[in-house]
Amino acid sequence: MLAQVLVGGLAAGCVYGLVALSFVLIYKATRSVSFMQGELLMLGAFSAVVLVEALGWPLWAAAPAAVGLLFGLGLALERAVLRRAIGQTHLTPVLMTFGLGLMIRGAVTGVPQATHRMHRLQLPWEQPIALGPVQLAPEHLLVILATVAACGALALFFRHSRAGLALRACSEDAGVAAILGVSPSAMHALAWGMGAALAAFAGVLLAPVTFVEPGMGVVALKAFPAAVIGGLASLPGAVLGGLFVGLSEALAGRYLPDGVKDLTAYALMLGVLLLFPRGLGEAGRPR
Repeated sequence: MLAQVLVGGLAAGCVYGLVALSFVLIYKATRSVSFMQGELLMLGAFSAVVLVEALGWPLWAAAPAAVGLLFGLGLALERAVLRRAIGQTHLTPVLMTFGLGLMIRGAVTGVPQATHRMHRLQLPWEQPIALGPVQLAPEHLLVILATVAACGALALFFRHSRAGLALRACSEDAGVAAILGVSPSAMHALAWGMGAALAAFAGVLLAPVTFVEPGMGVVALKAFPAAVIGGLASLPGAVLGGLFVGLSEALAGRYLPDGVKDLTAYALMLGVLLLFPRGLGEAGRPR
């Protein structure tokens, strides 16, 4: 039982980590906190469901297509709306993303097929996988393996691609990056697009685990504490923060009274902020 609980917590932590990565990526590049990541996660999951159920696409093709669609949506929202927040107070992009999130949820809720029945992506293989006495759910293993692959791809992108290196330079010092020929506006658009794509990827991975419905974006309310715990300026810290929150929640749900599990992420965030105001990922760095 403990092994199954830990695997389930690890899978949940991977989802939190991916959404936390989207928070941190946007914050590092734009110094803005996005509060529409939960709705983007939900929209990514619904996009995959539409491609599979309505258009008959196979899951292996629908998943990357849904992520690509949300990447394009992130670019479009940055061009049309969020670019106007550059140079404004920090509250402006927060309110903009909060309003956009409500609009996205309202638009999806207005579609009868989205609310009249539950949807769920079916995996080709849904029988539990036995490892000795432990029965592991294939959807949990898929989430873990896909998250490892995504993190590896992001590491290669930021270390070896021109766009990744430019995005890193812009996140460190946009002024110096502009002098060196990097376009800060293009990097801001890329960050919003990648942030939307990461949230959508988390939604697609979550769709075989739980039902796809307009309220599933509540996952982002757990991912934001994970991002804060890892440090809003640390990409590896975001993933580790997500795993920390997921495993802690799983253990709290197994050994502590009912209701404590839902408070775990926020209690951990409060404790970390009291001891390490910049998060665990930035705790050892000089100010």
